[in-house]
Amino acid sequence: MHQVTREIRLAEALVESADTLTDGFEAAHYLPRVADHCVELLTARAAGFMLIDKADAVSLAASGAQRELALDLLEAQHGGGPCLDSYSSGLPVEPVSIRAARAAGRWPAFTERALAHDIGTTFAVPVRRHERLLGALNVFLTTLPVDDSPDAGIDVQLAQLIADCAALGLQNHTTYVRCRTLSGQLQQALSSRVRIEQAKGMLAERWNTVADHAFLALRQYARRRRLPLDRVAQAVIDRVADDAELRWEARRAQG
Repeated sequence: MHQVTREIRLAEALVESADTLTDGFEAAHYLPRVADHCVELLTARAAGFMLIDKADAVSLAASGAQRELALDLLEAQHGGGPCLDSYSSGLPVEPVSIRAARAAGRWPAFTERALAHDIGTTFAVPVRRHERLLGALNVFLTTLPVDDSPDAGIDVQLAQLIADCAALGLQNHTTYVRCRTLSGQLQQALSSRVRIEQAKGMLAERWNTVADHAFLALRQYARRRRLPLDRVAQAVIDRVADDAELRWEARRAQG
């Protein structure tokens, strides 16, 4: 029953991690929630994300559970730590005893801080989408690692699943925003074109001339006054544009 319950919680976590195709998405709220799932599923003390962009800028996000502890341990890795090792290699950093790492001189600043927080074990997995590395997910536990324990390997696999799904969610939202922005730009361009065509038709009918003649008047009027053509067209549609000035521009355009 316990295993079934854990599988259900994992499925729920993965579904929530992938649910990013929404206008209300905020990474600052999304990543801590994903880290909370990691803490719950792995019975960890805390967990957190370290994301690194192409300019090497680092952003941190921690689980709600022991948030300050997780942020402190992530910040302590500026000189080296499991997150940076996992990000650099693109591979998981397997569960390691903090005391053993400290004795070996591995990550001195990080291990000292971890021991101060009574962390016994840590591991990290890369946050990646195909070949693109986004950062790493770090898990902190109070217990010590057990050599050759199958549970340790499963925990790393579960964390990697969550990290992979988070990477997918982040990339999907980026694509979603890009598509929405492009769609908005295309809709704006189409609406602008419709207004210009409507204004051309109104002037052509009013002046009993061809549409091209009316368009030249609109364009010259807009250029001379340094106004967007779409704005001038809307003024014509709203019947607030100076018709005499437009006619004068039309005569100048005709020579």
